[in-house]
Amino acid sequence: MFKVIANTQLSPNVWRLDVMAPRIAQVRRAGQFVIVCRDENSERIPLTVADASPTEGWITLVIQAIGKSTRQLVELKPGEFIRDISGPLGRPTELAEAGAKAVCVGGGVGTGVVHPIAQALHAKGVNVVSVIGGRSKPWVFFEAELKRYGQVVVCTDDGSYGRKGFVTDAVKEQLEAGGVNVVYAVGPVPMMRAMANLTKPYGVHTVVSLNPIMVDGTGMCGGCRVTVGDQVKFACVDGPEFDGHQVDFDNLWDRLGMYKPEEKNALELFQHKCQCNQ
Repeated sequence: MFKVIANTQLSPNVWRLDVMAPRIAQVRRAGQFVIVCRDENSERIPLTVADASPTEGWITLVIQAIGKSTRQLVELKPGEFIRDISGPLGRPTELAEAGAKAVCVGGGVGTGVVHPIAQALHAKGVNVVSVIGGRSKPWVFFEAELKRYGQVVVCTDDGSYGRKGFVTDAVKEQLEAGGVNVVYAVGPVPMMRAMANLTKPYGVHTVVSLNPIMVDGTGMCGGCRVTVGDQVKFACVDGPEFDGHQVDFDNLWDRLGMYKPEEKNALELFQHKCQCNQ
């Protein structure tokens, strides 16, 4: 059992849960994730460890509440418990060398995923520029946290905060200015695809973090297979981070939509049950 010690809403559909998990907090590294199961009959959900305190024993999970299972998870109050958290899983981020310049790009909930990468890069002596985006000001989060590790550029679709436009516009300016050695991009599939297409002509190595359908997280089920170059990879053991210039984003997008009808039905039943209990 893992005790929730804080639950904070970061944006209209994103929450931060701080959970006591001492052993995971001590060994987790940037880029790794855990699989969370709220109770005995809950879905297994892969979530990146967005932050951790080895001394205090807590880890941070950033959760986008879009379906039944994630909505149930963010309903947990401080003092309540999560039944199972397995991890850390996956390969740690391959960090740029000290003195390099890295651009960390977060779109939506991806900002929480890119945070530990910026954190680790800064600790290694890398010059970090973080570019984060949201549809409007209420959708922007982790700005203050990322400022601890370097410059932060905020983009909003409507211009209500930061600069108006997409994260790709801000990253292009960084690329045009020169000196960028690597880009780490995490967010919706269309954003990561656009980022990979943007950086390729510049010859800048681009790392993306993939979150395909995943069940066990140990390479046994094969549900998280993705195509990278000419090879099939399992995101849980070979990733979750891959060379963005090699990822087959069309295949990834198709696989992410495989269970949309079932997910929609589960959410509708959950919402109906909540209404009946009011």
